[in-house]
Amino acid sequence: MIEIKDLEFNYTGLESPGMHFDLEVAGGEVLSLIGPSGSGKSTLLSLIAGFLMPAAGEILLDGAAIETLPAARRPVSIVFQQHNLFPHLDLYTNVALGIDPALRLTPSQVASIGDALERLGLSDLRRRKPGSLSGGQRQRVALARALVRRRKILLLDEAFAALGPAQRAEMISLVKNLVQENGMAALLVSHQPRDALIASERTAFLCKGRITALQPTAELLEQSALPEVREYLGSM
Repeated sequence: MIEIKDLEFNYTGLESPGMHFDLEVAGGEVLSLIGPSGSGKSTLLSLIAGFLMPAAGEILLDGAAIETLPAARRPVSIVFQQHNLFPHLDLYTNVALGIDPALRLTPSQVASIGDALERLGLSDLRRRKPGSLSGGQRQRVALARALVRRRKILLLDEAFAALGPAQRAEMISLVKNLVQENGMAALLVSHQPRDALIASERTAFLCKGRITALQPTAELLEQSALPEVREYLGSM
């Protein structure tokens, strides 16, 4: 579904070599991105989302180029570590804002919000404010807001970093199921390689602005001969 072809980017004023990415992600797949800080993981997500513009190359969705579209017009939803919920609004309204900031909702859109809340176990909390929710519940709200947008690309940038191991595993498994059910293409950035084992059949390793390995996840984490991968994983 997503094809990244010869995508190039360089931060202004930096003398280091520019970043270069080539990648494909299928519909229904969660592809994990791992690697040291500064390797380009979040930059790649920002290029796909339209927050940054590439110097060259293509971003294709089902064969159609989207790299020149402004962020608001790209078929992308993104969930960050900071859930970005409005503290004065209830859970239902926070999710509804993902569809229309003016809250002008059609009956089918109202139904889709109810479905998302039910799927994520939030129906009984719909009138609660974010401040009364746990960290895991707030991330579920952020995920529900992304899902009701019905975009084909889902980006997760350290979305579950603040959660404990059990909650992380639960949320990642939930995301994997939702991506498969809805036929989305998803990219998951994490500093925890074990997240990739839960989420992804394939994982990409980034180093110095390049994808230096793209392999089955277990093979990459357990058998990689690349020194940069072994150094990053350490005792794992």
